[in-house]
Amino acid sequence: MADKFCDKVRKFIADNYLVSSHGDKIIVGLSGGADSVALLSVMLELGYECVAAHCNFHLRGDESMRDENFCRELCHGLSVELLTVDFDVNARCKQTGESVEMACRGLRYDWWNGLLNKGIGNLIAVGHHREDNVETFFLNLLRGSGLVGLKGMQPRSFNIIRPLLDTTKSDIVDYLDSRGLGYVTDSTNSSNEFKRNRLRNIVIPGFEKEFPGAMDAIATSISYLYDNYKLYSDYRSELRRKYVGSDGIVHLSEIVTSEKNARMVLFEILSNAGVNMTQVDNILSSFNGHGACNVSGKLFHTPNVSYLLNRGQLIPVDSSEDEFCEPVDILNAPFQLERLTSEAFDRLKTNKSLRRDAIYLDSRVLDGNPVFELRSWRKGDRFTPFGMNGSKLVSDLLSDKKMSLADKRKVRILTRNGDILWVVELRAANLYSVGKNTAEILCLTYNPVISDKQN
Repeated sequence: MADKFCDKVRKFIADNYLVSSHGDKIIVGLSGGADSVALLSVMLELGYECVAAHCNFHLRGDESMRDENFCRELCHGLSVELLTVDFDVNARCKQTGESVEMACRGLRYDWWNGLLNKGIGNLIAVGHHREDNVETFFLNLLRGSGLVGLKGMQPRSFNIIRPLLDTTKSDIVDYLDSRGLGYVTDSTNSSNEFKRNRLRNIVIPGFEKEFPGAMDAIATSISYLYDNYKLYSDYRSELRRKYVGSDGIVHLSEIVTSEKNARMVLFEILSNAGVNMTQVDNILSSFNGHGACNVSGKLFHTPNVSYLLNRGQLIPVDSSEDEFCEPVDILNAPFQLERLTSEAFDRLKTNKSLRRDAIYLDSRVLDGNPVFELRSWRKGDRFTPFGMNGSKLVSDLLSDKKMSLADKRKVRILTRNGDILWVVELRAANLYSVGKNTAEILCLTYNPVISDKQN
């Protein structure tokens, strides 16, 4: 029985290319439970170099220390190095708002990835088995998942490998018995407080009782869905190459006019951005029934990226620009200031040599210790342009300039005590403009490159 177990795991590793060579060093996540003990033992039997890693979350009092001590004794007997770490889960929950279950998962994987970064190992092996995969399938099904969730756990996810994914719990226990290896049992596994435990203890046994062989059938279905996912993933990559440029711009109009199922195509293309179907529907609502885009300039936020809809294209943008605002000293970078006499200014004006990218201000603009801010322009911004009697919306000014949406987003506003002084490099306001009684003039230019170099 034990040899069959080893052969099954060896074949699964080979068939799914989990380990590139026996030169890899594998970090085995070791809780002390049956699954992780069997994983460590079988990987050693198959000739892999391993180091065990145990997390103590201190959530179960003496039982947590019992688990750690068991892992120490086990690794001593197997002549395997054991790494341990202690975590304050409650502090993590308070900081992030996560559930205890998610906090433990996050702490565990953060630590494991840190071990990889330190070069302690090349891969992390975890003890998920077939029943775990069935539970994951049900959890995702109940959340309303598509193919990505219903495919179950993958044999390998980046540096995480699951060599036991094709074995059953009974296979694991039989293997441990044949090797004379003990294990510890987490008392919380019998509690139905957690969803996964309710599935494990109530729902799945009920299925198996009413429909004998149900778990085998579901596991087979998961394997088919995983194969479907791999094919689907290849097709999704082709769609991205077709409709997404190297600059990340999504050619939305082409998708709408070329794809019969534009909704799903867009969803899959934007899946890496964390988009959901409601957001996809909002984006597509910008198009009429003939595939023409009726909206331009609208911003769509996803968990990972913000997109600007412009002429049928989704342009990735830095959403932080929407809230850009910082105090500045106009006497220093990124500004350059030159002081002029009224005579020097008049000569420049007569010779038509005034700079178009500069603002000329009465030096009294500095009086009274004013606060200057440089910020992005906002919807509803209004100012009185130099030479005009009435006010004008900044948005109208930019439209008059026939600027692209990408260029509009780069426009900066200089304010003095909250009042717009300058639409930078585009139009000065009437405030502190040069007049007959101006004795000293400030010539102010904006050069963000200087600021970048100094930083």
